[in-house]
Amino acid sequence: MASFSLPTIHDNPDGSWGPSSSNLPDTFKFKDIPYAPYSKSDKLGRFADWNDISGDNRQASSGAAANPRAGARGRRDGPQTFGSGIPSAFSFQVEDESSFSLVDNKTGAPRRGNASTRGRGAGRGSASYGTRAPQRGSRGGFTSNRGTGMRGARRGWRDWEKNNRTRESSVAIGPSWQMLEEIEFHRLTKLRLEVDEPEELESYGRLYPYNKAYDRITTKTERPLQTVDRIRYNTTTSDDPIIQQLASRGVAAIYATDVILSVLMCAPRSVYPWDIVIVREGDKVFFDKRDGGPFDTVTVNENAADPPQDPAASNPSNPNEKAPEPPSINTATSLSLEATYINQNFGFQSVIESATPPAVDFDKPNPFYGPDETEPLASCGYRYRVFDLGITEDEDIKMCVRTEVDAYLPGQGDPLQGQGLTTIRALNEFDPRASGAGGAPDWRSKLDSQRGAVVATEMKNNSCKLAKWTVQSILAGAEQMKIGYVSRANPRDNTRHVILSTASMRPLDFAAQLNVSLANGWGIVRTVADLCLKMPEGKYVLIKDPNKVRLPPCFLICVAAAGALRATC
Repeated sequence: MASFSLPTIHDNPDGSWGPSSSNLPDTFKFKDIPYAPYSKSDKLGRFADWNDISGDNRQASSGAAANPRAGARGRRDGPQTFGSGIPSAFSFQVEDESSFSLVDNKTGAPRRGNASTRGRGAGRGSASYGTRAPQRGSRGGFTSNRGTGMRGARRGWRDWEKNNRTRESSVAIGPSWQMLEEIEFHRLTKLRLEVDEPEELESYGRLYPYNKAYDRITTKTERPLQTVDRIRYNTTTSDDPIIQQLASRGVAAIYATDVILSVLMCAPRSVYPWDIVIVREGDKVFFDKRDGGPFDTVTVNENAADPPQDPAASNPSNPNEKAPEPPSINTATSLSLEATYINQNFGFQSVIESATPPAVDFDKPNPFYGPDETEPLASCGYRYRVFDLGITEDEDIKMCVRTEVDAYLPGQGDPLQGQGLTTIRALNEFDPRASGAGGAPDWRSKLDSQRGAVVATEMKNNSCKLAKWTVQSILAGAEQMKIGYVSRANPRDNTRHVILSTASMRPLDFAAQLNVSLANGWGIVRTVADLCLKMPEGKYVLIKDPNKVRLPPCFLICVAAAGALRATC
């Protein structure tokens, strides 16, 4: 009769996986082979042919390369070899890694020169020498060898450290302050609120006509940027006498300026820190800015992959620390002051202050110009407009905003009726080869022939700044935007500039190109307004956290003591 005998099971009393060596018989042929632990995180360095008794396993096929990071030159900067971190019989040395060769299974003529690949295909960091034909990468598309040589191979070096630089907050948070709310940006991007056309209450100031000769400037007919002495006011919300009058009449529940409101509406694009002072008085809320704060200057390449940086502050308590280097003209602070100077003077210079065409006076004169002032006023018009933020007809949440326009276009209609109004801004170029330039092309050689490439680069590097300018123009009801391209006369001199060109665009069309959603911006404003209206009377600070780069950035609504905020200005 047929029978079947069960095999002997070697039990392991200590509970670990596998049989214990003490339970194995002496005749067990695998007794002396140790067990090598294996983890899913270990990388397979090479495939070995265990059937090859000659021991020569030095050739690997192209599908199982010895090391995906080791090219023909035998670089050893790849991942750790499988089992090399565990002292066992499976740990083998890789000193002779340079002797491994790759078997090329491609057909056709051999390639000239050497090539080192990194990862799959000819991705970032690949270098190719001596070939000019484009090659197809592993994920499709063609990658040209031009620009991927020695200079291209360094592009993207240590990218993970560039965004980890610590930035100081725009306002020093006192120890007695209390954080009330924290709002993450990724939640704000999902908000939507459609707002109807605003109601204009009053208008103040005087507008000069725009000089259309600046639209015909090219790089071959550049004009020097002049320093024009004019007075331009940037008063905060609470100090505006017109807003105080409107608040006493109760025309709205929330009051702000277009500069502050545009920062709030474009908050998800911002990188640099900023803060808004929120004052709750009775049933009214005022959004204010600090004098000398981030709202008074213009940023440069804020959204670039490697934006301009300020030098690290020296430690006075360390006597062995090297003396700080002289300040550079290409730091973030220096470029911001330079861009503010350019932006103001370009607006002053590009208008006609002669009798023809005549200037246009709004209903009332400039409310900030006192009788003691002697310098002439700049061309500026203030339009106080009310926006209805109510979602339903029963809600009565209105916001009064002071908006500004810079000039009017002759022959485009009556400026008093809101026709032909324009805003004037300026982009600046400092040095395409300097750190923080963001890969911008040389304007003098590309602005006339490849304007699209210049505009696309500026839209990438200055996304937040252009979005704020566009939102300000839409809030003011301007029909056009004039953006000048101003560059240094010498890249090493930040005091002399030239105007290379001027572009005209419609704010709504430009907002679509920038992917700016006004409905999302109004949704952010309404969310912050609801939080402020629920709080008791007092002074609050809305702070943009400057150091949450990897994590979603957020707002911090803090409460400050009565005199604490002024002490930090």
